[in-house]
Amino acid sequence: MKIGILGATGRTGRPLLEQALRAGHDVTVLVRTPSKLDLSHEHLRVLQGDSMDAAAVERLVEGQDVIISVLGPVKPAQPGLMKTTASNLVNAMKKHNVRRLVYLTGAGVQDPKDPPSFAGAVIVPLMKVMAGAMLADSEAGARLIQASDLDWTIVRGPRLGDNPPRGQYVTGYIRTGFTEVSRADVADFMLKEATRREYVRESPVIYYA
Repeated sequence: MKIGILGATGRTGRPLLEQALRAGHDVTVLVRTPSKLDLSHEHLRVLQGDSMDAAAVERLVEGQDVIISVLGPVKPAQPGLMKTTASNLVNAMKKHNVRRLVYLTGAGVQDPKDPPSFAGAVIVPLMKVMAGAMLADSEAGARLIQASDLDWTIVRGPRLGDNPPRGQYVTGYIRTGFTEVSRADVADFMLKEATRREYVRESPVIYYA
């Protein structure tokens, strides 16, 4: 399978990239600073560019079977990063007839199917006070994707950590807190979902039971 990845140099992107290559996929990544990607492989193609540049995103998308985005808010903050990236992805995928998109966002981005929870009642409103602009940008990106006719899956992760993967996790519309989940497990789920298609046009949370 031909996979295009956004966010490959990030802490979730690295395990995703390694897992995709181990699985034998042909992987293309779009990165701002290729020197940060200290990895070479016969099935890896590296493009230099920014996800906020529509032309660069088009170069990534063209010819792929699926796009996986694990891009997240960065420091220092780039205003509109998630919304602009989402818009560029949707437009490029429509233009080049690439249907499948698996996209990572935070669990603070709520969904109407979410059951009542402490996180939804207390933590998310607190996030809006403490990191309102970042959360609003993430929400805007997710809503753009949800409004598209692509075969999208938005994976909502709580706090992500670099702890070893457990290999077992729960996904769906579930009553959760914001406990830490291994980035490697998030990558595993997203890579499997790219082909398994269990949650097409759904926004599941990933969580440990």
